[in-house]
Amino acid sequence: MKLGAILLTMAVVGATAAPAVAICGASSQDIEIGYRQMYNLDFATAHKTFATYENAHPDDPLAHVSNAAAYLFGEFDRMHVLEIELFADNSHFEKREKVAPDPATRDAFEHELAVADGISMRRLAKSANDAEALFAQILANGLRGDYEALIEKKNLASLTYMKASRGKAEQLLSLDPHCYDAYLAVGVENYLLGINPAPVRWVLRMTGAQTDKADGIQKLQLTAEKGDYLAPFARLLLAVAAVREKDPVRAKELLSGLAQEFPQNHLYAAQLARIH
Repeated sequence: MKLGAILLTMAVVGATAAPAVAICGASSQDIEIGYRQMYNLDFATAHKTFATYENAHPDDPLAHVSNAAAYLFGEFDRMHVLEIELFADNSHFEKREKVAPDPATRDAFEHELAVADGISMRRLAKSANDAEALFAQILANGLRGDYEALIEKKNLASLTYMKASRGKAEQLLSLDPHCYDAYLAVGVENYLLGINPAPVRWVLRMTGAQTDKADGIQKLQLTAEKGDYLAPFARLLLAVAAVREKDPVRAKELLSGLAQEFPQNHLYAAQLARIH
């Protein structure tokens, strides 16, 4: 497998006030603000935002899984993991170095996911169609896939989490097709696996994976245009796709918008400067 289960929630994240939004059965202005703080790489403030929400809403798994995202992507930023060239070139991705994570950050990341898992499973035991719990599981599997692919270099383990995330997304979308953030999980799997050569795609499909690149782009576009928490991340993935497809105009358009919206995120501006 080439790119593994990368980037499901990678975009990390602009701290401006936003109106409360209804996302997959939930409505939280605080969570929205926390994600924007992550997209602006203000991880310390995002942790505080999510912790405050956790204390006020102990039965909501989304704050915990979002706090886990802040730990993981803060670590990615520290280690300079998220470079667009890495994901735009398979050979670069395959030759990436295995990085040593900070043990304390890793423990905090795993703790937040464990708490989120416990809350989600309790809620799903009461109602198998709990949209908030399903959405939290989509994100949790995506984060675990990111960790396995980008830190542990365990692409097969990452694939397992990718498929689990997509499966939960399909379950949620069957209940609520307007949960546009959930389309990201379907789009990531289809696009990232769909760019592999035909023999590899055949093997991946034998494992139950989905490899329709065109469908992946379509699903990413849905999240980019209509999503909430994950819309900026979907735009980043579309920029990666544009670079791969030798479409610098589209890549610049997407990255310019992200750089303007999240001026503290050096990743967007740096990658924009490298596109010719």
